[in-house]
Amino acid sequence: MIFGFLGFGKMASALVQGMLQAAACKPEQILVINRHPETIKVEVQQYGLVLAASTKRLVQQADTIVLGTKPADSVQLLREVRQDLEGKLLISVAAGITLQALQDAAGHRTRVIRAMPNTPSLVKKGATAYAVGDHATPGDVEVADKMFSAVGLVFRVREAALNAVTGLSGSGPAYVFIFVEALADGGVMMGLPREVALELAIQTVLGSAQMIRETKLHPAELREMVASPGGTTMAGIETLEARGLRYTIMSAVRAACERARELGGDR
Repeated sequence: MIFGFLGFGKMASALVQGMLQAAACKPEQILVINRHPETIKVEVQQYGLVLAASTKRLVQQADTIVLGTKPADSVQLLREVRQDLEGKLLISVAAGITLQALQDAAGHRTRVIRAMPNTPSLVKKGATAYAVGDHATPGDVEVADKMFSAVGLVFRVREAALNAVTGLSGSGPAYVFIFVEALADGGVMMGLPREVALELAIQTVLGSAQMIRETKLHPAELREMVASPGGTTMAGIETLEARGLRYTIMSAVRAACERARELGGDR
């Protein structure tokens, strides 16, 4: 199986590195191309990937094409290589581009899957959801499952849910990074050394997430285990609730979801 990556931005790079680390494929089985090839030369050499001579050549050689270009460029790019996409599997990780738009641009003989992975795929802790086009086969689903499960959890969903996935797990790592940074900054503000505060913040978030997974308890139940009546944690939670942390996070997911719709022209 030869994978061809059209566009090699941060998401595609994370996915490729995760696939290689998980031994899901060999470096020589990955063809890549980018609008500015000089920007990816280091990664191509570092990981032993194959830099395609042209977009047309990449599409001709690959069995599965992974579309990782900017949403605004994706449809036009597919139209340009439409003839060479015939009979191929196209997996799109471009935010917001609908299955119908992908199918219209790529041609009805192209099998299409629309996916939304996230950057923790780089450390094999990714979260990916995908929806399947009308012409995709069970074998195509297996390819997608194998590719994305090599770098984390995979969920098949209705396409209508994918913009919400974008707002939650697609953009979510950035929200978590901000939270960890702020948690560490709070520790520094109260006198902890920077390196200690950051390690405590990282381990706190990592351990808390693992507790949810392993105990299978609702986050609210676990929160109650920490928050003793009249204690320090309740004092902190009072501030978080007063400043609207919960509402802010939910609003961030909604804003990212709505932006994904805009990028895909899905009103």
